[in-house]
Amino acid sequence: MTQAWTAPQVERAEPGLILGERQALEAWLDYHRDTLLLKCAGLTASQLKKRAVPPSRLSLLGLVRHMTEVERWWFRIHAANTDLPFPYDPDQTGRDFEALDDADPAANIEAFKQEIGHARAAVAGKQLDDVVASHGHHRERTLDIRWIYLHMIEEYARHNGHADLIRERIDGAAGE
Repeated sequence: MTQAWTAPQVERAEPGLILGERQALEAWLDYHRDTLLLKCAGLTASQLKKRAVPPSRLSLLGLVRHMTEVERWWFRIHAANTDLPFPYDPDQTGRDFEALDDADPAANIEAFKQEIGHARAAVAGKQLDDVVASHGHHRERTLDIRWIYLHMIEEYARHNGHADLIRERIDGAAGE
């Protein structure tokens, strides 16, 4: 009998205590990216899809899919000014969280990791003070790369709090 797939284990590095501004922003963003994956580690596909905190429709897999799109939105669409569709929710109607029945968690986690690689590449040659034009609900505003990093850290911190509650409801694991 083959063992059911589970989300891979994650090695999460602690950010250093004395870092330059760019290093600190990158380290804390990576810490929060890894935290989301850590919340998924060891769970089966059905557990990742479970909406464990009613009445919320959030699931760990929905959060991974949502953050894949958020990474794309801020780093590739805004910072790199690239016109790309959203992989799970092209119309931005909440399908990243909702359409999970036929979702492939292994493929979705891999897509998340790949999008992080694309995000890093999108800002690799940019300075924190570089200004970009915003789109969508941030229309007619400009922001800098620093703002994108700070916003992404905030976005992950908020959703990782959700992930912690969801994981605790699934199997009792809490914290970290």
